[in-house]
Parts: sequence; C-alpha cells; structure tokens
Amino acid sequence: MKPLLFLVLFLSLAPAFAQPIIGLPAIRSYTNTDYHAAAEIWDIGQDKRGIMYFANNDGLVTFDGSYWKTYPLPNRVAIKSLAIDKEGRVFVGGTDEIGYFFPGADGILGYHSLKDRLPVTARQFADVWDIVIYGNTVFFRTNETIIEWAGNGMHTFDAPQAWQLLVLTEGQLYAADKVKGLFVFREGQWKPLCGGEPLHITGVLEYKKDSLLVTTLKNGLFVLSGQTLMPKSTAIDGLLKNALINGGRRLGDDRWGLGTATGGALIIDGNGKLIERFSNVEGLPGNNVQGMLRDQEGSLWLGLQNGIALVHDATPVRLIKPVPDNQVVCNSVRIFNHRLYVGTSNGLYDLPLNPAIRDISRSTGIFKEVENTKGQVWGLEEMGNQLLVAHQDGASAVMEEKAVPVLTRQGVWGFLSVAGGAVAGTYTGLVRLADSDGHWEEGGKFNDLYESLPVMAYDGRQTIWAAHPYRGVFRNPMAGSFTHYGVAQGLPSLRNNYLLAWKNNILAATEKGVYAYDAAKDRFVPSPEFTKVFGDTSVEYLNPDKYGNIWFVSDQRVGVIDYSKRSGAVPYSVVYFPELKGQTVKGAAMIYPYDKENIFIGSNNGLLHLNYSRYLESAAKVKVLLGAVKAIAEKDSLVFGGYGSDEQPPVRLPSRWNSFHFEYASPLFAQPNAIEYSYQLSGFDHDWSGWSSKPEKDYTNLPYGQYRFLVRARDNLGNISAPATFSFIVNPSWYQTAWAYIAYILFALWITHLIRQQQRRRLLLHQKKYEEEQARRNYLHSLELDRKEKVLIALQNAKLEGELQFKNKELATVTMHLIERGGILANIREELTAVIKRLNLPHLSNEFKPVFRLISDTEHSDEDWNRFALYFDEVYNNFLSTLKAKYPQLSPTDLKLCAFLRLNLSSKGIAQLLNISLKGVEISRYRLRKKLGLPTEVNLNDFLGKIS
Repeated sequence: MKPLLFLVLFLSLAPAFAQPIIGLPAIRSYTNTDYHAAAEIWDIGQDKRGIMYFANNDGLVTFDGSYWKTYPLPNRVAIKSLAIDKEGRVFVGGTDEIGYFFPGADGILGYHSLKDRLPVTARQFADVWDIVIYGNTVFFRTNETIIEWAGNGMHTFDAPQAWQLLVLTEGQLYAADKVKGLFVFREGQWKPLCGGEPLHITGVLEYKKDSLLVTTLKNGLFVLSGQTLMPKSTAIDGLLKNALINGGRRLGDDRWGLGTATGGALIIDGNGKLIERFSNVEGLPGNNVQGMLRDQEGSLWLGLQNGIALVHDATPVRLIKPVPDNQVVCNSVRIFNHRLYVGTSNGLYDLPLNPAIRDISRSTGIFKEVENTKGQVWGLEEMGNQLLVAHQDGASAVMEEKAVPVLTRQGVWGFLSVAGGAVAGTYTGLVRLADSDGHWEEGGKFNDLYESLPVMAYDGRQTIWAAHPYRGVFRNPMAGSFTHYGVAQGLPSLRNNYLLAWKNNILAATEKGVYAYDAAKDRFVPSPEFTKVFGDTSVEYLNPDKYGNIWFVSDQRVGVIDYSKRSGAVPYSVVYFPELKGQTVKGAAMIYPYDKENIFIGSNNGLLHLNYSRYLESAAKVKVLLGAVKAIAEKDSLVFGGYGSDEQPPVRLPSRWNSFHFEYASPLFAQPNAIEYSYQLSGFDHDWSGWSSKPEKDYTNLPYGQYRFLVRARDNLGNISAPATFSFIVNPSWYQTAWAYIAYILFALWITHLIRQQQRRRLLLHQKKYEEEQARRNYLHSLELDRKEKVLIALQNAKLEGELQFKNKELATVTMHLIERGGILANIREELTAVIKRLNLPHLSNEFKPVFRLISDTEHSDEDWNRFALYFDEVYNNFLSTLKAKYPQLSPTDLKLCAFLRLNLSSKGIAQLLNISLKGVEISRYRLRKKLGLPTEVNLNDFLGKIS
C-alpha cells in the first residue's frame, strides 16, 4: 500500500518539479461513439492528401475532418500497426493477415492481401506490431518473425528470442530482441548492434549528432552512440520509469514526444526536461498513449487505449489554468510588475514572468494564490502604480504578494479612473476612491443611485456612465443627479447593455447591435460605424487595444476589428476566432489585449491565451477533399470513395442514377469550426453557392448530361482553397438516346404520313362528297337542263312534228296531186281515145297527138318529181339522197319506185304515178330487188324502211 501511495504522490508532484509551460494547447477528444469502432487505437498515419488513418481493433479507421469510416480486414481481426508509402498504399497487419489498402479508380478503398505470398509454413502468426517502409521494401514485425516484402517475394527473419521493436531512424532500420538487444539491418541481414542487460526497448529516435535516443518500457531513456548504449539521466526519471514508455517520436527541434501507459503524453527537450504533459488532468480521455503522430499542420495526434486525442500544439490558442486541479471561471487578468495576475472565481493568482519570453503562454512556472483574495474576483485595474482588485468582499490593493483591503462594506465589480481620482462600481452604486499618499481609500458614495453597476465608462467630460444588467443605463455627472436611459431613450432593451468610451463618445453594446449616445438628441441611436460590422446582432463586449483595434464578443463569438488590415474598400478587417466560440463567460465576457502576442480571454475553465500575430502568420493552407459521392436511387450506390487522386476521369452513370449526395471535408483538424464551404455543379448551377459550414450537398433528378461538381473551402481569415472536383456523365434514358430520337423522328414522320393520309382520305372523302354533291347538283342541273331540253326538244319536236305534218301534208298533197293529175290525165287520154274510136275519125288521132304529147310530157315532168323529192327527203331524213349514195346504180325510175314504196303506196297508185301498168310495177319491183341485192326472204318495204 505504501509504494502505491508514494507513486500517486510522486506523479502528482512531478509537474511541480518539472514546471511545464503554463499554456496548454487545446485538446479535442474523439471516443468510439464518434468514430463508431472499437475504443482502442494502436497506431496513427496520415497520407499526402491529409486524411488520417488509425489502427483499430475493428479494422482501419479513417478521418478526413468531417467523416469517419471503418474498413475491416477479411478475417475481421484487430489492426495493431500501419504504414503509408509514397504511392498511398496503407500497409496493415493483423493476426494471420498482412496486406495493404489502396483505392481503385473509383476512389473506393479496397484491401489487397499479401498473405498468399508467404510460404505455407509461415502463414500463421500473431499480431503485427510494427510496419516499416524501407525504400521499396516493407517490413512487418510480429513477436516471432520479421517479414520482408520486396514486391516480388517474401522473406522471413525469425527472432533470436522475441522481436520487441522494429523502427526506421535516420535512414537506418533497427530491431530489438527481448534478450539479444538491438539489431541493425545491413546487407540483407539482421546484425547485432549492442547487447548487455535485457531491456524492453520501445523506441529508437533521432537525437543529437552521431547518437540516438532510446526509450524503454520500464528503464527510462538511453543514448545510443555507436554500439554503446548508455542511460540518460533526467529530472523526471522516476516519472518515466513508473509511467511505462510505450514509444516516442521526435516532434521538432529539441522536442521529443513520449507516449506512456499511465502518465499520458510527455513532451521533453534534449536534456530530458519536461516541457508539456498531456494526461487526464489536461483533458485527455485516458493516460495510456499507444500511438503518436505530428500531422502536416503541426498538431499532435495521440492514439489512446480508449479513444483519440488531438492536441492543437501548433495553434496560437492555448489554455492557462491557474488552478490545474480545479475548474475555475476567469473574470479578469492583468500584467503588473512583470507578473501575471489572474482573477478567478476562487481568488487571485499570480505568476512571475520572464521578460525574454514574448509569448506569455510559453512561460513556465506555478501559479500562486495571492493572500487575502479567496473568493470571487470580479476585476483588476492598475491605478496609481497599484493593482486594485474588485472582489465579492470589496476592493483591495495588491502589495508585496498580498491584498490590502480598500473597501470592505460591499462587493465591488470594477474600477474607473476619472479626473481627480477613481470610482468603484459596487453592488449598491458608485463609490469614490481617494489617493492618500499613494494608498487608496474610500471617499464616499458618488450620488444617490442605488443600483448594482458592473459596467462603467468615463466620457472625459465630467460624466460617468454605468449600466445595470437588467435596468438600462445611467448617466452620472460629477456634480448633479443621475439620469436613466432605457427603451424610451433609444436603447433596444434594458437588458445586457455594455458601455465603452470610444473617440470621445459613449457606445452601448446591446442585444441589437452597437448604439452611440447622441448628445444633441439626448438619446442612443444606432452607431453607423459599428452597424456596418454587426448589424443588429447581439454584441456582449467591446474593448479597444493600444493599437486602435476593437476586440469584441458578439453572439458568443470572439473577434477583432483590425484597423491595420484593410478589406477591399473597407479600412479594416473583421477577424473571428472559431476556436473560441462559446467559451467566454456569458454575461461577464472579458478580453485583455495586452499586446499582439498576448490576448487574454476569460472562460468558464481557466484563461484562454491568443497570440494574434502568430495566428495571422501561421494560417495553414486551406485544403478541401471530396469525401464521397453517392448515387441515390432505389438503393444508394457509392460512386466515388474519396481516396486516391483528386483528379478522376469522368464517371459515366446510367439514367436511373440522377440524384447525388456529395460529402466533402477540409483536413484542417486544428480549426474544424473555422471552415466554410461553397460548391457549384457545373452544367446545372449558374454560380457558386453561399458559404456554409455544412459538409454535404444533395442534388436530385438531374437531367441527363455532363456535370462537374466543384467544392472549395474558406477559413476564418478569408483564405480560399483550390476547388476539389468530380466529373460525371448521366447517360440519357433509352428514350433519350440518338436512336430513340431517330425513332421519334421516324415515328413522327410515320404519324405525319398517317395524318396526311388521313387528311388525304378526308380530303378525298370531302372531295368525293363534293363531287357527289356537284354530281348531284349537276345531275339535278342536267335533269333541269334535260327537262328544259326535253321541253325545248318537245317544243322543237312539236315544231318539227308540225313542220313534218305540214310537209307530210304537203307531200301527201303533192302525191295526191300527182296521183289525181295522173288519174285525170289518164282519164283524159282514155276519154280522148274513146272519143276518137267512137268517132272513128282517123284524122282526129293526128289532131290530138299534140294533146297526147302534152299529157305525156306533163306526166313525165321533172319539176313535179323534184318538188316531190324535196319534200320526201325532208320528211324521210334524206331517204333518196342516202339511197342514191349507197346504191348509185339505181335509176331515177328506181328511186321513184323506192320513194313510192316507202310511202306504202299501192301498186295501182304507183302504176298511175309511173304511168305504167300494174304488171310493169311488179316488173320494176323485181328489177329493183336485183339492183339492191335483196334475197327473196327480205321484205322490200322493210328494207327500205331501214334506209334512214
């Protein structure tokens, strides 16, 4: 039991003897609930793009600044070590498994096993504890063997007893055996370097010229010079031997980091002096440090038994804890007489300063409590070569490392130097302080204002302004009564008004921005100068420094209006410090800008220190990484995994993958809250998006086409990274391809053709209907014309018929006349002949010959025949002409016979007309048939009826 108590006492006192740096870097812890894997971290690596890799019991864990990912080994065993070569291959080892992770063309990290290249007899081994890349060769260390992989073959080196270490230092490969000591790899073989007493060697580090620093688990530090291993004595040997050194790394010039099993991480110099220590007390989630890495930004990563710690050792923001083992609120700070005084909720503490150290956070020493200050300290003020302390019990002056009371009747918030003395703001109003022979003493109440006044400002015109947290502002002339200012006098609220005298005016930092007192109007109005900076955002605190800059707390953010840096057309720059967001004391913010290297900010857990000059100088180059690209469909698909080269050829995707989820990050691990992102999808967005801290973006239902996603990062100083890009092509759907459009065109042409055919059919139908209608109308018209024509024809026929009847009558008349004349002439001849015979006068025959000749000429007169033929042809449609044309051999007598036969005259009538006998008529008929060539069966009258 006694040794245990001694160990605890020794460990607790070790920092006191070592006097480490007072300023602790910010420590951020990650637990297994953050990275969703086993708690224990064995080893750490970082690739050239800035992505962090962690050896974990569940596999390989990666972190890009925003997203954690885990990649298990095939047999799901623990990874105890890793190493990354210049090609980006992450070599790992586990039980019965060695190999490497490497991204494919799609940026997805895949595992490639090397186990099959081992001899069959060497494929069973325990954990791989160290992996070293030595040129083009990779070495894997287990307890039993060291495996060498040269790319084209494997070689194993069995341990003399048990391999305990494998390390590459200053270009030389070293190994340590449990019994035989250190070995060095030369000419392809492990050769003994130094032996001696068995030591559990855990590290071989670069040290000084021609020597190496050797760490051991239980025996502290050694120095290896040539082949001689000598113990190195330090002031913390007891701590080192009891804390169990797991390993170490050289962190820089004259700085080495040691990871221990029980004492956390120790930072020492070349003499073994403890510079810094990071353990549970300083904020680590555990004291067992198993892995250590200085990243590209200079921050220190610690792999712990129960998590990961990121020590922002390179950042110019540090935490000063006057009471290391107790969380205290720091409300005030002053540097006075080369001492740093810090007022806390537990009293006043001071620390002597070394003037040679410009950055006070790098000072060493132990804070000491100032006597008679136990309790809440509200403020510190240097007045008349004295440091006054505003305390819950009153006011006091620091003299010879103790506080001498000045006011004891009431609590005091702070002090204000005015013409003729000083004023203290107390719990019950303003109280004068008088200087009596270099000592301050109470001078009586200022006026009859009875309010708690923690905030005061002096306008230089014999007026003190004071503010109550909830009751507004009070104007207190040096002579006269006070005046209250509230909402009616222009303030946006009675609550949380902070006062500042600035350029011969009084400013009020309010919940709605900064207001200035307008003496002409006797009211507060928005300040034009500060409205440009804050707008109507809540401002809790304002304090100018000696360079003319304004330090402020706005909406729980710490910042500065730097008038030494222009921003475009504006004669100042506004710089915010995301590392400090939300860390000030709400309602009692405090910033003490001593100089550009030392800005002190009060917090709920100690005092924050900012080296502003170094902050501006050490701004890391902003980078951005594209972490993942997922295609969102029925089932999400990882298109790009975020590893490998930043430049990838365009990825061609099917049309159903037209919604995407992009993840991106910046590997500025020291300033995760200082990074904002802006993105653009070329081919879809017309411009860059606004800046946002959200590290992801979704696009849905993109039309087909070629796209390029770009994302860039910006830090709080306005530095913008080069964009990370990802190009992809969304293929058109089958119905959006060229063949589809050709089909659409053909289909459209076919439809057009069908429509044209349909229109043509309709046109033809309409045309047919029109034609039918026209035909109907024409028919009706023709019927009408026919009717009219028939009427006309009927009229003509009637006329013709009348004419025909007239001609028939004429013809009949002529015929009857001829017949009658022929009968008369025949009767006349017969009577004359009978008379002559009766008279029997022969000479009478001679006398009547002229008469008979005249009768004969009259019977054979052509004139009568011509007139008959004319009428006959008119009535019988040119019968005689047609007959004569067809049968030219007919004689006139034949024509006459045909005409008389056509008239159906009797043989007697014909005989009279032809002046022949009846027999002569028959003979003439016979002759006529022969001339006409008529057979006997053809009726002559019917034949003649068909002539015309």
